[in-house]
Amino acid sequence: MRSLSMKPFRLLFLCILTLSNQLMAQKNDLKFWFDEAKGTYFQVTFLNQTWVRFNESNSGTKLNGVEETSTFDIGLRRTRIQMFGQITPKAFMYFQFGQNNFNAVYSNNGNRKIAPFFHDALCEYKLSNANQLKFGGGLTIANGLSRFSQPSIGTIMTMDVPVFAQATVEKIDQFARKLSLYARGQVSKLDYRFVVSDPFPISTLGGSTEPISDNSSFSVQKRNKQFQTYLSWQFLEKEGHTTPYMTGTYLGKKKVFNVAAGMIFQKDAMWRTVNSADTLFENLNLFCVESFLDLPLNKEKKNAIMAYAGYFITDYGKNYLRYNGLMNPADGSNAQNAITEAGPVYGNSYPMFGTGKVIYSQIGYLFRNNLLGEELGTLQPYASFTLGKYERLQGNNSDVYNVGLNWLLNGHNAKISFDFQSRPSFFTENNVVTKGGRKSCFILQFQASI
Repeated sequence: MRSLSMKPFRLLFLCILTLSNQLMAQKNDLKFWFDEAKGTYFQVTFLNQTWVRFNESNSGTKLNGVEETSTFDIGLRRTRIQMFGQITPKAFMYFQFGQNNFNAVYSNNGNRKIAPFFHDALCEYKLSNANQLKFGGGLTIANGLSRFSQPSIGTIMTMDVPVFAQATVEKIDQFARKLSLYARGQVSKLDYRFVVSDPFPISTLGGSTEPISDNSSFSVQKRNKQFQTYLSWQFLEKEGHTTPYMTGTYLGKKKVFNVAAGMIFQKDAMWRTVNSADTLFENLNLFCVESFLDLPLNKEKKNAIMAYAGYFITDYGKNYLRYNGLMNPADGSNAQNAITEAGPVYGNSYPMFGTGKVIYSQIGYLFRNNLLGEELGTLQPYASFTLGKYERLQGNNSDVYNVGLNWLLNGHNAKISFDFQSRPSFFTENNVVTKGGRKSCFILQFQASI
């Protein structure tokens, strides 16, 4: 007998296939108009990001039980389907379905056949004729803190987003999404969003929870609502407002310069022990100020410059620190002097989240249109810098450097990217944290989307 659990996925596939055939028949790409005069439509998009990567492993890294100084892997960083539409002039719906971080060492409770899941599922109602006020709710990435806390991953300039800005990712959320109610809109030059979220209990993450210790971690006992705010002043053109996602780069198609501030607050989200006996609860307090620039330089050449700078104050409670590695290519460690209670220290991980302060910046330049010819597109070099000053690192900086190049065959719809990363390593001796040698990673990505 076939498993009943597969029926929803077969039904979803058949619905998408049927809709796609209808859309192609309309000769309107993957967008089906109900009534163009009223602006009502439904649209489907697809995206896939394939990574080919060579990584210099952290000390003590193991893969399948064998110590490895380096790894080479192929994986799917993101595979996504978006379905959304303005169902009536006032009502909007949005779904995103897919999976992340699928490589040879990934397993879901020992099973490589992971089930894709809904990243987003929301309903939204527009109270004004324009975008002044929208109310929405559901499973959504609408967040406070930063534009990179709610990034449009199909339009990012760097190889990947600065994941530290998705501050509670895969702890009390689902890949940065939470069950939330929100209000968002654009009034004059102000773009705003206010969000109330119902975080997931950390006990539903799967696997064992972090043991309570003298260092703060996410509490398994209290679960208060989370409050988030993001305010952006748009000095030039207004940014798009169809979904809560924020564009990474417009490739010079808009004149955008924003200054913004965001915050996240959750009472008693964290806990730790005091004198190894009493339990102390601490608030989660995160704050950011940032600026974003995406500016065309020459109308005929269609070249452009992009830049971002952000300053983050991240208070997760005393000495909170979390290692993380994107689509980690390894599965274990026998390092004897690693920082304890900080997550997986093997593979490509480094201290990504922590109580302290973070400076993040990126800059890029888009060469003229069709630099390489009409069929081969143009190039976009970039560089980014992350400086994390986390209190548990005892004065050592978690400084990460990335340089890369996007080969834009057809804008964001078809691009090949190369990225080089230099990241720090750390070890402890007699409870003193010391910085080790730097580690490198090379990634080749192919992104295709429609």
